[in-house]
Amino acid sequence: MPSLNKAKLVVRQATLKDVDDIVALSKKVYHKNSFTVKNIRAQLRYFPQGQFVAVFEGHIVGHCATFRINESIALKPHTFTEITGHCFASRHDPKGDILYGMEICIDPDYRRLRIGQRLYKARKDLCEQFKLKGIIFGGRLPGYAKRKDKSLTPKDYVKEVIEKRIRDSVVNFQLSNGFELIGILDNYEPSDKESEGYAAHMIWRNPFYQDLSKNQPNQGRTPDSVRVAAVQLQARKINSFEHFMQQLEYFIDVAADYHSDFIVFPELLTIPLLSMEKKNVEMKEAILHVTEYTEQFVKAMQELAISYNINIIGGSHPTLSENNDLLNVCYVFLRDGSIHTQGKIHPTPSERNYWNIKGCNKLQAIDTDCGPIGVLICYDSEFPEAARHLSDQGALMLFVPFCTDQKQGYQRVKYCSHARAIENQLYVIMAGMVGNLPDVDNMDVHYAESYVLTPCDFLFSPDGVAASSGANTETIMFADLRLDNLILSRNSGTVTNFNDRRFDLYNINWKKQLY
Repeated sequence: MPSLNKAKLVVRQATLKDVDDIVALSKKVYHKNSFTVKNIRAQLRYFPQGQFVAVFEGHIVGHCATFRINESIALKPHTFTEITGHCFASRHDPKGDILYGMEICIDPDYRRLRIGQRLYKARKDLCEQFKLKGIIFGGRLPGYAKRKDKSLTPKDYVKEVIEKRIRDSVVNFQLSNGFELIGILDNYEPSDKESEGYAAHMIWRNPFYQDLSKNQPNQGRTPDSVRVAAVQLQARKINSFEHFMQQLEYFIDVAADYHSDFIVFPELLTIPLLSMEKKNVEMKEAILHVTEYTEQFVKAMQELAISYNINIIGGSHPTLSENNDLLNVCYVFLRDGSIHTQGKIHPTPSERNYWNIKGCNKLQAIDTDCGPIGVLICYDSEFPEAARHLSDQGALMLFVPFCTDQKQGYQRVKYCSHARAIENQLYVIMAGMVGNLPDVDNMDVHYAESYVLTPCDFLFSPDGVAASSGANTETIMFADLRLDNLILSRNSGTVTNFNDRRFDLYNINWKKQLY
């Protein structure tokens, strides 16, 4: 018989396993304006302790999202998009002294279970745990549109609700939970027609708040320092697949001996396999031949990642999709045995013309044991929207495997990669191919200088370079990267590019079906 004392309704911290169910709940409540998978995953990456779900008999029936921010920012006039970083919680400040209430979403079929009250209590408990000053948010005014014909301003409307001459279910609920009105936010959420875009600027003051200088719980998810290794690999003729893997294993072994967390290889890592061919074949036919090694390559690299206890960014490998489209794909092999992929979004003109490579449509941060990372393959680094999208999802490290033939092409990748590091205040790790393959068409010569790039501020090297290789020399380089320095830079650096974006003026919208 089932246990009679088993809890039927619990509120707990959300996890990545809950993402799909949270998105489904958001769609049920908000339809077209719902959170996306990437929104929820980013919120969990930035501040996992601040995300809650209410679970009734195994089903998620409520969701609560919060992040930390400086009180002075939260008290100023703002919009929902601006304060939340387009729903990614990308303005989360680990040292913020106020908890911002980003969202509370409740399944309409379970309204009578006081789920909202439970989620509000979870927020307050979190606020007390971190010794924060209080909670601030913009609350909906769902009854305002109906009363607008009575010539009430939003401020007058809320005043009438406070004085109990008008009933508004949301405002009344917030007041009953100890929140007080501090103003009206104009144009807070234009899509909220019931509120005419307005919101009540509300605050709850933590009665136990004393002094921010006291020690706070460590809420960081990522280690203080991450060691990365980048391989500047020489393209050379090989005589077998095993011979090729021996070359890669050598560098993986070296990186593991130096206790590296990551090793990254160059773009088109497996193209040297074409040097085994005894006769020249047409370019499009040759590149298709490389795809035949996909299963072997993936299996071998997965085993190396596990056995050497290292996360491997496997450069890129030409891969056939389910639709038989030829893609340029980076395989990421994590040391726990899991495998992730990131396709090249923007094939170069030569890739399109010579090899008929198509562009991929998805760009997603990858969760690792050292925090979320992003991958942009070569040419993708020259499009700022791509790096910004990964940064919004929480990526603090961006890996750029590249393959360029001339110095001009290399410089484009290098300068753009450094721009991505500065404007997003993250680390960019570049790894390029050198040497030549005279018997392989379109891979005759290469030029590369590999770098580990940082923002340019006092916490980093003055030139924004943590490590660099020589030009056109096969080598492996290492760098220790402090992730907490990125957080400090984003929130209290000489400049704070990532946080100072004008969300009220511009944004980047990715099509939801491509998420």
